[in-house]
Amino acid sequence: MESNSFIQGDQGILSDRLDKLCRLAVAIGGFLIMMGMILLGGVVLTLLNVIDVTAFMNETYSGLFMIALLSIGIINLVAGLILSRR
Repeated sequence: MESNSFIQGDQGILSDRLDKLCRLAVAIGGFLIMMGMILLGGVVLTLLNVIDVTAFMNETYSGLFMIALLSIGIINLVAGLILSRR
């Protein structure tokens, strides 16, 4: 009987860890939704010629934007991996 309760105890610990990972994935997902809305808003403002894109064409800003988009992609990958395990 003790081995059965040990297995149930392990499942409880694993369930708690998965719940924490799901909360983390939800938090990351909320961040990604917010970043997506900001990026889409920037695209719409650019298409409507409200923002002058040529101001951001120098090397400093293009590198910064590339790093920001790469970071968002990595965070999205991590969230996807966490959700795929659930």
